[in-house]
Amino acid sequence: MSKDGILFLAGSCAYPTLEMAWRGRTHYSMAIAGGVCLCLIDWVCCGSLERKSLFTRCLAGAGLITGVELAAGLIVNTGLGLGVWDYSKLPLNILGQVCLPYSALWFGLTVPAMALCRLCRRAEDAEA
Repeated sequence: MSKDGILFLAGSCAYPTLEMAWRGRTHYSMAIAGGVCLCLIDWVCCGSLERKSLFTRCLAGAGLITGVELAAGLIVNTGLGLGVWDYSKLPLNILGQVCLPYSALWFGLTVPAMALCRLCRRAEDAEA
């Protein structure tokens, strides 16, 4: 399996697991979002921003995850009307789909996500 496939699968497991631990429930769309997020973190934070500061990479990771969550929310909650989550009561939210407190959480979670990406990159390099 390719590095991207492994990262997508890992993100697809991690994101819903975190949500289950935090909220006690999840939705299958979060597995898709998690896979996309981890691949984006690999490509951007561990790829094109690799030589930037940890702060910059975490800020980028938080932005990526927040963007994916916004897109997922607009599709799943607004477009399909499933109402999986609603952050409209949380501070500094955008359309009730994303909010600043969770973006701050994504900032911190970018660190272990990048560590997993680096581990996969090393494994891929070792195979080559």
